[in-house]
Amino acid sequence: MPSLRRVFYGWYVVAAVLVVTTAFAGFIFYNLSVLLAAFVAEKGFPVALASSATASFFVAAGLAGVLAGWLVDRIDVRLVISGGATIAALALASVGVLETTWQLFAFHLVFGFAHGTCGLVPVTTVIARWFTVRRALAFSIGSTGLSLGGVVVTPFVALAVERYGLAATAPWMAIGLFLGIVPLTLLVIRPSPQAMGLAPDGMSRAEAAAAPPAPSTSLSDTLRDGYFHAVSIAYLFVLGSQVAAIAHLYRLASLRDGAETAALVLATMAATSTTGRLIGGAILMKVPARAFALAMMAMQALALAVLAWAHSRWAILAGVTVFGLTMGNTLMLHPLLLVERFGTRHYGRIYAVSQLLSVWGLAGGAALVGLMFEASGGYEVPFVAIAVASLLGLAVLAAFGPHGPEIAVRPLARAAVDVRKRWGRWV
Repeated sequence: MPSLRRVFYGWYVVAAVLVVTTAFAGFIFYNLSVLLAAFVAEKGFPVALASSATASFFVAAGLAGVLAGWLVDRIDVRLVISGGATIAALALASVGVLETTWQLFAFHLVFGFAHGTCGLVPVTTVIARWFTVRRALAFSIGSTGLSLGGVVVTPFVALAVERYGLAATAPWMAIGLFLGIVPLTLLVIRPSPQAMGLAPDGMSRAEAAAAPPAPSTSLSDTLRDGYFHAVSIAYLFVLGSQVAAIAHLYRLASLRDGAETAALVLATMAATSTTGRLIGGAILMKVPARAFALAMMAMQALALAVLAWAHSRWAILAGVTVFGLTMGNTLMLHPLLLVERFGTRHYGRIYAVSQLLSVWGLAGGAALVGLMFEASGGYEVPFVAIAVASLLGLAVLAAFGPHGPEIAVRPLARAAVDVRKRWGRWV
């Protein structure tokens, strides 16, 4: 019998990243809404003040991502992830003793900084180094934890905070975050296949030598490339719209059809996000990433438009199902678009700068939807606005291909010439 081929070690790295992303999504990202509610209910902070502090988290995370991108090019990525997770755990352990405004903002700034150094920038850098041919599939599996964290971690954290209070729960949240990230990072993750004498995707040395050279663009050249700015601006609109919708969907469903529908909305969104990301990873093995990203942006705009006017349970759930299918894929495609065009050599810094440009959408989107809700008296206008913002992101990415703006214009030009030839005098 032929000998069984050993499993490529990169898949063990992907499995570890799956657990790491589950931990930081559950204890950090999705936990922000739980902490905000607790700061208002237990500490007496005004909602507007607590929301402003949450916005400062995203700004700090974006700035820290740039530092993380610089560090992963110079030191072992495991040290970056473990250091960030340790700082985040220590910050989380302190939430029970926060009393003053400056402490509230200091916590969010430190917590955001730590999240930026142990979050998407370093973990996607690791996966990008380990895979080339199956990179999209590896990204989809590793980033599934971003959905799982909101399903298997945050609900239990919210229940514990509600029953026992913030001070009693804080140490356990910190321990869970630390144990969910640091041990696997140090024991399983490796910075690159070359560090273990391997080649990406498990190729042999001969196969790796025969493979076409991968792109390798410096950060300075990337910053002069229009495609980089097109991706970054597109994601400012698209991710800003997505996060704004996530922040307000529970309230929208609750106001229109009650708490039971609102609970179904959260469960549906989590399930479809996880499923959609895995399906997307398989599709991306056959479909170009940019084309798939444009399709996801169009679907997001459609879903948000449906939710703007949906009032029955089934209409709301239909909109949320389509929205959930786009959620995980949209986030996964941001780094994938960049690494395919610019390569892995300076990927960490490239993705970090792009993330910093788009983070302003994350920081301001939910607040703008809240202001529009107050001004209009409902969610119709705000959700139409973020649907339009999603279309703006689509238009920016569609107008500029990986090799220049003319790539997206040529098909339209060819179609116009064809129509003119066919219909002559009527055109």
